[in-house]
Amino acid sequence: MADYVVSARKYRPDSFDSVIGQGNIARTLKNSIKRGTIAHAYLFCGPRGVGKTSTARIFAKAINCLNPTEDMEPCGECESCISFREGRSFCIHELDAASNNGVDDIKALLEQVQIPPQVGRYGVFIIDEVHMLSQSAFNAFLKTLEEPPAHAIFILATTEKHKVLPTILSRCQTYDFNRISVPDIILNLRGIASAEGVEIDDDSLNVIARKADGAMRDALTIFDQTVAFCGNKVKYEDVIDNLGVIDSRCCFSLVDAFLAKDYGAALRIFDGILAKGFNALHFVGSLSSHLRDLAVCKTSGADSLLDLPDSLKPQYHEQAEKCSLKFIYDALTATTQCEAGYKASVNPRLHIEYCLMKLSFLQGVPDSRSSETVADTAPKQDARTENPAKNTDGRMPDTDRTRQEDQPAAVPKVAAIPKNAAAGLSLSSFLSAPETQLQDISKTADAVDEELPSDDAIRNGWDALVAKQQRPRLANALGNAKLLFEEQDGKKCITFEVTNEAQKEWIEVNLLRTLEEDLQRITGSSRLSLRVKASEMEETDVVYLPEDKAKVLMQENDEVKNLVIDLELEV
Repeated sequence: MADYVVSARKYRPDSFDSVIGQGNIARTLKNSIKRGTIAHAYLFCGPRGVGKTSTARIFAKAINCLNPTEDMEPCGECESCISFREGRSFCIHELDAASNNGVDDIKALLEQVQIPPQVGRYGVFIIDEVHMLSQSAFNAFLKTLEEPPAHAIFILATTEKHKVLPTILSRCQTYDFNRISVPDIILNLRGIASAEGVEIDDDSLNVIARKADGAMRDALTIFDQTVAFCGNKVKYEDVIDNLGVIDSRCCFSLVDAFLAKDYGAALRIFDGILAKGFNALHFVGSLSSHLRDLAVCKTSGADSLLDLPDSLKPQYHEQAEKCSLKFIYDALTATTQCEAGYKASVNPRLHIEYCLMKLSFLQGVPDSRSSETVADTAPKQDARTENPAKNTDGRMPDTDRTRQEDQPAAVPKVAAIPKNAAAGLSLSSFLSAPETQLQDISKTADAVDEELPSDDAIRNGWDALVAKQQRPRLANALGNAKLLFEEQDGKKCITFEVTNEAQKEWIEVNLLRTLEEDLQRITGSSRLSLRVKASEMEETDVVYLPEDKAKVLMQENDEVKNLVIDLELEV
């Protein structure tokens, strides 16, 4: 137990070649050492766990190494390298700015800067989390950073570059560290697992690498946690249970349910995920990532954009073939909107379930009626049509004439029927109903269209019209408007009031016709007209300044006025 060292420390890079995912930075630093063009100040910035401090230590060892290799790597055997490894080096100093962020700490550091190194050529000062320094500490550090002694080199490291003063940035060579890619993390973890005698498959390594989010230190920490849970034989099922990661098979099953319009199956899958204790918002994020990967699979030659193990790529390509690009786009729109509105939702579970139902109906709402119900509701044929061999008087009919008389009239196209003609109509009913029933539907639609909607129906339509407005100020103005109704020339005129004349003129020029068409479409009546007028309320002066408020108070209250006079107060 006492000898155990976590992997993040045990396998910390100790040479430029062992730094993962930052080859361009390592090459630049080695070339500067080889050519003797070492700057006096560097700024290493980037996400956590990508090797900023480790690279700073390697660079500090390399420039002080007494016997560097031809590739400018520290030898690890000279006195300077040994003293640094044993923690007794007097030429490489580290300061944690998160806990030493005051002016006194910087003054103590500047006093150390004046002392030349005892071993090696440079005194290197590594300041970690430099953005945590106070404003006065930054100011105290400026002059020395710009003109340090010849033997002093500063290496500043930070995860939040935007918090560092521009005057500091201008005095440093800046190196931006990138997130480490999933393949690089997997390759490094595979080597560490082999060295530690741990059996682990690529699917498990992929889960750990994606969970680390580009940070090698996080990946090593998760690896240690996984080994502690699973032992030396790591299985994929144990990894996802331990890390709380949603199995990719759930996402495949969800998309299959969406394509089959089976929202019940989607809700059951979601309920099973919640029963296992998964975070609901993480579930939506996993579904969005899955849809993103499907969209990438639809694009030829884009496999490099997939951070997936080779065993999963064929399954993604197979499911992507079943999905249209429009379906994936609409599904991503729904999931991103669900994520954005999750925290503001009063009932988060219902919010996600509604999203799943919407995804299940992207390819059309399934008809709830069975084929037997459609057959029962179809009109019965006339007796002459059922048995054309005889008429009611026993004579043989004229076949051609019977066909002409019994042939139904031409049916108008579905597009000619108003969209909101009757609340109970659906596209599936048009497709399944016989031609004679379509004529009855068309007549019903025309009859409904001839009636004027009630005031309550118009108010409900107005509320729906306000809800669909994308601009908050416009929605607020329309939502607060008063509605006045009157009938003229067989039409119902709706007049709504806005606050001032400027709003009225803008709506008349830019929006009135669109609002009228939308209201007609929502209510299902074309016999509506919309007007706008400015409110006739008198504008009152609003008191803002404290002096004005005091004067108004004195005018309205004589006791306050007398108190101000008696005490000789200034207003």
